[in-house]
Amino acid sequence: MAVPDLSQIVKAYDIRGVVPDQWDEPLAELFGAAFTRVTGAAAIVVGHDMRPSSPGLSRAFARGAASLGVDVTEIGLCSTDQLYFASGHLDLPGAMFTASHNPAQYNGIKMCRAGAAPVGQDTGLAEIRSLVEEWAETGAPEPAADPGTITQQDVLVDYAAHLRTLVDLTAIRPLKVVVDAGNGMGGHTVPTVFEGLPLELDALYFELDGTFPNHEANPLDPKNIVDLQARVRETGADLGLAFDGDADRCFVVDERGEPVAPSA
Repeated sequence: MAVPDLSQIVKAYDIRGVVPDQWDEPLAELFGAAFTRVTGAAAIVVGHDMRPSSPGLSRAFARGAASLGVDVTEIGLCSTDQLYFASGHLDLPGAMFTASHNPAQYNGIKMCRAGAAPVGQDTGLAEIRSLVEEWAETGAPEPAADPGTITQQDVLVDYAAHLRTLVDLTAIRPLKVVVDAGNGMGGHTVPTVFEGLPLELDALYFELDGTFPNHEANPLDPKNIVDLQARVRETGADLGLAFDGDADRCFVVDERGEPVAPSA
């Protein structure tokens, strides 16, 4: 394998770049092996978003980890916060495949240690990069005599139940809520989280589509909340919510469709 220029994709707190121009599945496999070597984990958890390249990259990462004898739990489609929940719930280091609000051709990895402690340049990412660069030049590390297993586990219901413990459900009054998932992971998590609550859900762009056919899943850009604002005003909704691609950011508009400041 040609030695890649990882300076272009290894950021301060994650890995992010264009697929396959800047990174691909063989490189993801090396990242999986390096992640387990640096964390010293006997098992890890892996999840991914809805981008077309995400399932393949995630599975390649899992193969790299399993090749060194590490057991991998795949939770499949999930939001970033759901992966962090799984890391804490299962007490395992984790890796989330997503490029958040970046355009469709991008993908990346957000990594954490057990308990969802973040992995950044000063907490393991620099070492992971160094190993990947070494192995890209010299070849993948010697596989373990007993490779790890790769199994699947759905944690969405457990994640939703955990979120419900964070608020007083009895204080929620009936509301009409418009949610714009931007064809991102909010469309996967919101229905389960809202289920049984006194909330009338008006769903916008809940179909998972990593090509983002309606608008970029970046609610920080005003042009990407225009549809949400219009729907709130047209339907007389009480509020509107917009999520980014991996549903770890939520933007709020009020009953007039006006943005609500985070400090409000």
